[in-house]
Amino acid sequence: MRLDDAMIDRVRSALALTAEPPSPARVAAALRAEGTVLGDSAVLEVTEALRAEISGAGPLDPLLREPGVTDVLVNGPSEVWVDRGDGLQRAPVRFRDEAAVRRLAGRLAASAGRRLDDAQPYVDARLAGGARLHAVLPPVSPAGTVISLRVPSARTFGLPDLVDAGTVPAGVEPWLTGVVRARLAFLVTGGTGTGKTTVLGALLARCDPGERLVLVEDAGELRPDHPHVVRLEARAANVEGAGRVGLDVLVRQALRMRPDRIVVGEVRGAEVVDLLAALNTGHEGGCGTLHANSAEDVPARLEALGIAAGLRREAVHAQAGAALDAVVHLRRDSARRRRLAQIDVARSRSGWLEMVPALRVGDDGEVTRGAGFERLAGRLARGGWAP
Repeated sequence: MRLDDAMIDRVRSALALTAEPPSPARVAAALRAEGTVLGDSAVLEVTEALRAEISGAGPLDPLLREPGVTDVLVNGPSEVWVDRGDGLQRAPVRFRDEAAVRRLAGRLAASAGRRLDDAQPYVDARLAGGARLHAVLPPVSPAGTVISLRVPSARTFGLPDLVDAGTVPAGVEPWLTGVVRARLAFLVTGGTGTGKTTVLGALLARCDPGERLVLVEDAGELRPDHPHVVRLEARAANVEGAGRVGLDVLVRQALRMRPDRIVVGEVRGAEVVDLLAALNTGHEGGCGTLHANSAEDVPARLEALGIAAGLRREAVHAQAGAALDAVVHLRRDSARRRRLAQIDVARSRSGWLEMVPALRVGDDGEVTRGAGFERLAGRLARGGWAP
């Protein structure tokens, strides 16, 4: 027998009168009170559905538990998308109505200690299981509540894993190792969902085990396989608007923690000023990720962030040119697979930062050398590394 929506709502309301979680016995009793009797398997199915709705992610739970899923996106009651690593696909998941989507968004936000309502119609938070939640309510999203969930990987990837997966060509692996071991300052760049965090975590695993890594993140996503990792996470303001701790503050705190490397999970705001200052005051090997359409766009992105944080354009280029050594750029190829696209070296010409391609990777995996290859080899040699 299939329960209609009204019946499920009445069962939910009956169970909500007590603080106890749904159990088969309680669900069966609530159904009997409504004049409905179901078999054991049906009762268990209803119980699991109600548990997911009350304490989990509702109908999204099966997608979030599915191995390989990186993103789950809800654009409305009947439009759910999932990314399993090879691009977005429609998922056969439906919500009862817009109210159910909004209820889920509000409950997820509340579970992370955040507010989501008409007065605060958007939220960005990390859930207890590690997933990153972003949600927007009408009228900011006119078509209805929008939910975006970024799912952290359940496993830690090393460079050999990325080579096996085809993300990194085998011939480039020694050069990536060299960038880390020679303590070059570098950024991993690319668009959304290109695997920047995964690649950065794999590179950090190649750091000397004796080094102390201080990770500064907005949400804890990096999981490097390294014995000495210290984590700092930003904190959003509470419902009264107080208590915010930004990445810029955490970078300054990291400088006082005797770091061998300062790692910023995502450079996207005022923290760029403190990071560039740190890299220019003897903190070698610093790194992070940055959203950029191409490696060549990195100077413009840093310039925009630096100017927004109060630096003059000339100062941004001067500091970045002195601090940054290399850029590892990722993209999705024509088949939507994550690929390393190129390694560029940074240089300052007449006071302006520019990127020079050192190694490029084609869609067929062929690696070619660019004008910056000798410069990259020279920097690795000075750092005591020869691929």
